[in-house]
Amino acid sequence: MFRYITIAGLVLVIAIIATHRIVASPRKPKGKQSYNPLRALVYLLTLLLLPQRLGFFGRIRKLLYLLALLCFIILAVTGFYPALVLNQRLSGYLLMIHVTAGGVFAACLALLALMWADLCRFDKFDLKWITGLFCHTEEYQAKNTHTRLFPKLIFWLILIAALPLILSVVLSMFPMFGTEWQILSAGIHRYSALAFAVLAVLHIYMLAILSRE
Repeated sequence: MFRYITIAGLVLVIAIIATHRIVASPRKPKGKQSYNPLRALVYLLTLLLLPQRLGFFGRIRKLLYLLALLCFIILAVTGFYPALVLNQRLSGYLLMIHVTAGGVFAACLALLALMWADLCRFDKFDLKWITGLFCHTEEYQAKNTHTRLFPKLIFWLILIAALPLILSVVLSMFPMFGTEWQILSAGIHRYSALAFAVLAVLHIYMLAILSRE
């Protein structure tokens, strides 16, 4: 069951990103190339660099984000590869790598939550855009307002998803819980990891869009 739900989640993420690319991208004149894979690859590589305009605090935050991103990739590969490809549970060396990367990722996520919380506060412009979404006011037509609202929303959803993701592992280490809790916590960890992965991919995509503006 988890395997099929994971595949459905992957398809959902691809569909959301593809739909946004089609709807949000400006139309190109006929005969003009609309997408250059090499140019897109170079742009993604530049996102890994540290711009000169970043101060000391900004550099630390960017490095923490990159470290968390690396750990996220390791966790996603080691966690979902056995379920999707091998149709098996996580074990052996993959489990050791997964647990090691998970500890580093949890620490980075906690620090990023503190550093980004103020930047991701909802303000009056976000409220106006949400109101305009239903009332079709001028705020709804404001350019790029929604592209800054969605990353904030996804950021807080990521932190919410991280709570059961981390606590399900931490609490299962205490001897006060029996076998039934171990099985339940493993299921909670798997499904919260899937929700976290979907939100994380969408958040990375939205940040990539904002960096181009």
